[in-house]
Amino acid sequence: SMQRRLNRMLNSSHDHKLLALMDVKGFDPKEITVTVKDGKVKVLAEHEEEHTTARGKEYNYRNITREISLPPGVSEDEVTYSL
Repeated sequence: SMQRRLNRMLNSSHDHKLLALMDVKGFDPKEITVTVKDGKVKVLAEHEEEHTTARGKEYNYRNITREISLPPGVSEDEVTYSL
């Protein structure tokens, strides 16, 4: 199950603190941008699709934006992320 998998992930990184876990299903890794600046981690995921139909072009756009403040005492260069 998803929960068991998450728990296994959390347990395997016991020497690191997990700040956030995000579901970015439906987004390609290259559509996800992570920046660490001013004591915050910003995650932006953007997905755009273009379909040509009998009525013309249709666009589908969706995005997720999330901003997480770093805990006190954590420096920006300590932050890592993985997809």
